[in-house]
Amino acid sequence: MTRPSDPEIQEPPQLKFLRRLVTTLTAVMIGGLVVVISLLVIRLSDKGVTLPDSITLPDGTTPTAVTFGNGWIAVVSDRNQILILDADSGDLRQTITIE
Repeated sequence: MTRPSDPEIQEPPQLKFLRRLVTTLTAVMIGGLVVVISLLVIRLSDKGVTLPDSITLPDGTTPTAVTFGNGWIAVVSDRNQILILDADSGDLRQTITIE
């Protein structure tokens, strides 16, 4: 028995467009996922801020906020003062009184 040859089925133009669109969107999503993962790896591998082993504040000073800069640490105290400390040694560099 011989099989009759199957006539080639033509797909509609909308189906071709849809297939190309899905393929393009898949490639874009894979590329975006690679970018997000690489940015996370780069960001999370950053060492961050280096801190001294200990910081000595003046007697009676209670810190209320701390911020870190390039080579310095700022401590806001409950006495309305900002204490600027050296990031490497922890020594007091400057005191700013808030009025």
